[in-house]
Amino acid sequence: MSIFQKILVPTDGSKVAERAVEAAIQFAKENGSSLVGLSVAEDIVQWAVIDGTAINYLQVENEILENARTNVARLAELAKNAGVPCEVFTVKAIHPYEEILAYASRHHCDAIFIASHGRKGMERFILGSQTQKVLSGATIPVLVFR
Repeated sequence: MSIFQKILVPTDGSKVAERAVEAAIQFAKENGSSLVGLSVAEDIVQWAVIDGTAINYLQVENEILENARTNVARLAELAKNAGVPCEVFTVKAIHPYEEILAYASRHHCDAIFIASHGRKGMERFILGSQTQKVLSGATIPVLVFR
């Protein structure tokens, strides 16, 4: 019996997140755990202040949400092929880390398996670190894949 029965796996579809998804599935398979996949579509309201160009925000928002759905569909497909139970969700939010923490709690996960993009210095300061914020706010173990 595994110490982790249900593991939350957030993904943003990036290459490092894809590798983390594959590692999480393998980890879950080896430990008899199930997965909860989550992709957060970042709300573009925050971008409107930064980018003053005239774009169709509704179209961009729909594309972001569709990308999030694609991300978790890929996770679900890989988990199914590996024989790992998995349920997936997408959500729209301004602060992805808040949704990651909320979903972990809401779905009674006992761990979070998350990728780290390894940003440092000014890039980390400007872009922020969702992984760092999850680590700071989590009340359950967080496995960081780098």
